[in-house]
Amino acid sequence: MIGEPRTHVAECASTQLLLGPDDPEGAIATTDHQTDGRGRLGRRWVDAPATAVMMSVLLRPPADRRAPELSLVAAVAVALAVDDATGLAAQIKWPNDVLLAERKVAGILAEMKGEMVVVGIGVNVNQTSEQLPVDAKVEPASLRTLDGVVRDRETVLAGVLHRLDRCYAAWLESGLAALHEELTARDFLHGRRVGAGDAVGIAAGIDLAGRLELETASGRVQVESGEIVLDPNPSAAESPAAATSSKGT
Repeated sequence: MIGEPRTHVAECASTQLLLGPDDPEGAIATTDHQTDGRGRLGRRWVDAPATAVMMSVLLRPPADRRAPELSLVAAVAVALAVDDATGLAAQIKWPNDVLLAERKVAGILAEMKGEMVVVGIGVNVNQTSEQLPVDAKVEPASLRTLDGVVRDRETVLAGVLHRLDRCYAAWLESGLAALHEELTARDFLHGRRVGAGDAVGIAAGIDLAGRLELETASGRVQVESGEIVLDPNPSAAESPAAATSSKGT
């Protein structure tokens, strides 16, 4: 069961560093404040103390499952938990952001460590507008700034763990196909013009391997990972080369 055992500290550099090979699958680490929180592509995750849900979970996926898909598994789980908490419909911005009213309320960072994967999850819960970063790539929000409700963070955490436990079990059973309907329904990028590396095109969906599909001037390409730019400069190259060769998480 995801969520046990739990390690909680008042402050740490990053919850990603609190779990290791001696911990069982499903173990989590939580904190009230990270001093060196990390997002994808080396970005920092900034939080105001005691306002967000910040956790990492240790998973040991079997060899027949693609570990990079866990970012999307976690994104679906967090989106469902945000729905539960707010009564609103959350969206997923491939590959690892959760949006509400087109603003980022949560992010996921999945890191391979040997045969295990440590999935970091941050959910903005009770921040005020003044406590949110001003230089974010996607305009941030908290659940509080969107509906004015101050929530118990432990209740939000429990909701995330409940949804993640179910989504992970479904993924273990059937792969990303088990969650593909939710992914498709929540796909924020679908139909939008985006850039990914040197590839520019219209986002056409997320495939069963978790790759972003783009319709480009050269045909349809699959993007494994990388920086996504909304409405890129029309002069940008529309070559599929970077997209088809991109690797990593």
